[in-house]
Amino acid sequence: MNNSYLGLVEQTFNFPQENIEVKKGDLIFNGIDYKRLVEKYGTPLKVSYLPKIGININKAKQYFANAMKKYKYEGKYFYTYCTKSSHFSFVVGEALKHNIHLETSFAYDIDIINQLYKRRKINKDINIVCNGFKQRNYTSRIAKLINSGFKNVIPVLDNKEELNMYKRSVKSKEPFKIGIRVAAEEEPSFPFYTSRLGIRSKDVLEFYVDEIEGNEDKFQLKMLHIFLNKGIKDDIYYWSELRKSINLYCQLKKICPELDSLNIGGGFPIKHSLAFEYDYQFMINEIISNIKSACKKAKVPVPNIYTEFGSYTVGESMAHIYSVIGEKRQNDRETWYMIDSSFITTLPDTWGIGEKFLMLPINKWDNEYQRVVLGGITCDGHDYYDSEEHINEVFLPKIKNDNGVGNSRVRPVDAVDLEKKQSQESDDEPLYVGFFHTGAYQDQISGYGGIKHCLIPSPKHVIIEYDKNGELEEWVYAKEQSAQSMLKILGYLR
Repeated sequence: MNNSYLGLVEQTFNFPQENIEVKKGDLIFNGIDYKRLVEKYGTPLKVSYLPKIGININKAKQYFANAMKKYKYEGKYFYTYCTKSSHFSFVVGEALKHNIHLETSFAYDIDIINQLYKRRKINKDINIVCNGFKQRNYTSRIAKLINSGFKNVIPVLDNKEELNMYKRSVKSKEPFKIGIRVAAEEEPSFPFYTSRLGIRSKDVLEFYVDEIEGNEDKFQLKMLHIFLNKGIKDDIYYWSELRKSINLYCQLKKICPELDSLNIGGGFPIKHSLAFEYDYQFMINEIISNIKSACKKAKVPVPNIYTEFGSYTVGESMAHIYSVIGEKRQNDRETWYMIDSSFITTLPDTWGIGEKFLMLPINKWDNEYQRVVLGGITCDGHDYYDSEEHINEVFLPKIKNDNGVGNSRVRPVDAVDLEKKQSQESDDEPLYVGFFHTGAYQDQISGYGGIKHCLIPSPKHVIIEYDKNGELEEWVYAKEQSAQSMLKILGYLR
């Protein structure tokens, strides 16, 4: 029987998997030797593999193209990146290489739009969908963007009063575009019945007739927007809410000829476990089929489809790597592996909402395994990671093999001696643990470069991307956060 960690994975999952394999006991992920990166840059370490962004964007576009062809769907598809998932210039810049559009959620996003235009990363024809409950500093920036000649800015009204702000501020000669966000009913397990965002569905038609209809020379309703917190999942709740929004679109379209787009928001899941299964093409086929069927029944043209994929776009492009710096046995049942950083500060979703990520060791796959709890180095009792998405336990290689070898099969003496020597050499290095597909929201929530719990520094950050010659190159985006930078923020240094 093979008691190695690799044996456990092979017996539990279909392994190797796409872009994930093991060579000589070390993990190769997306073709990258992460052990080599660790040996070069140290830990804790963040790695952004930018090619994954384009791969996922183009997959989604193909899913929609396939579905639209299958059902002879006459509308267009617009892939929109949800910038709040990761605002970094290298992320947005990489996404823009693949002919996408942008979605904003706060005033300062508009400053990013202006910088992208100055750097010639975008032109004024790009679709910019502006979401969120908007304060004056946000609506005024949106108005300035429209007034400066951006043709396809679509502020999505979150409440009835928002429209008045644009009436006062937008001076465009052409009628400007607006959207309406529909307040979705939350899933039964949620503590609230209806989303705090958007306008109640039963009020949308009346609002259109009272405030928008008859003003087409000034502004036009172009988009109906819906987003479900649960994401795009094959269950009764999702299909029920989607059909409600489609039916509302059909009702509006009959009295609003300018309406031509349905925004179904984000929600494509990403891989958080080796057991992950999700049929993307099936889901898109069903969405397109439902929309076309409802529009045909209502005798209205089908809408253009917008999505706002954030996690799906950038999530799978990043990994966090840690070293196990200590093993602690606190009782007969629990073994702790202490990492050289903190989950609370580097992967706050693990602590805040119990999020699970794709967790795999970087090395020692040939060692025997054991059940462990991973602990961060802060003094907070909640700084730990103890379960995977598919099971309420974490298994990792033993830091040292029993008897110095990881396999008990009988071999000639000389082979055993050689294996002992190799195993001992291998056991001299720490166990490195990687959390993959961590690229969405973690830096935004933890506060990149700011003050962290117990003054734990932000890790070193390495970027991997293709150069102008089509060759992979790596470079350090940011060194590990220094004590001096924290002391300056805290007012100890001037």
